[in-house]
Amino acid sequence: MLSIRQLHVQYQTRSGVVNAVNGIDLDISAGETVALVGESGCGKSATCLAVMGLLPAESGRVTSGSIQWEGNELTGMEERAFRRLRGKQMSMVFQDTMTALNPYLRIDSQLMESLITHQTIARIDAKNRAMYMLERVGLRNPKRVMRSYPHQLSGGMRQRVQIAMSLLCDPKVLIADEPTTALDVSVQKQILALLAELRDSMDLAMFLVSHDLSLVANV
Repeated sequence: MLSIRQLHVQYQTRSGVVNAVNGIDLDISAGETVALVGESGCGKSATCLAVMGLLPAESGRVTSGSIQWEGNELTGMEERAFRRLRGKQMSMVFQDTMTALNPYLRIDSQLMESLITHQTIARIDAKNRAMYMLERVGLRNPKRVMRSYPHQLSGGMRQRVQIAMSLLCDPKVLIADEPTTALDVSVQKQILALLAELRDSMDLAMFLVSHDLSLVANV
């Protein structure tokens, strides 16, 4: 489903060129979890951003290698084509819940935007779908969550909102970049169990990124 071959990513910094990713290879199939493990700064997030076409245009770029989605080459793909793919076929859960969600918009607006962008759907149907997915990820009062701003939710709740947002359009691949960062141990276990349950029930291909070997071993 997702195949990466000899991927190289560079960043242009004030101190010169940084080789962030140096020739990584991996394959992910439907229903499978592949974990990428390494210390902070080793290029894990850069790999995810390259797959999603989200490398910063002013400083980051794929210098060589191949990223294929169901046989289609993603490196060099135009942004308009990437937008049709991103969120609909491949989604990503980011590690920092405070910066991944827009602090100026209520949760309902952020969830519904994804559906309206990728599907022909009425606003009321988009709202109902968003509430259903919030319930699916274990949020007990979806109506209150929908009316909330990100800062009004706990870290675990924001992470569940992110997961709900990433799955709204029934993607085939879910990239989870350090999905338990800054969460306490009990909430970490809940989030990992939720991801595993969703992977199995939706036949997702899951790309899990972490620096924690014990966490990955449990998954």
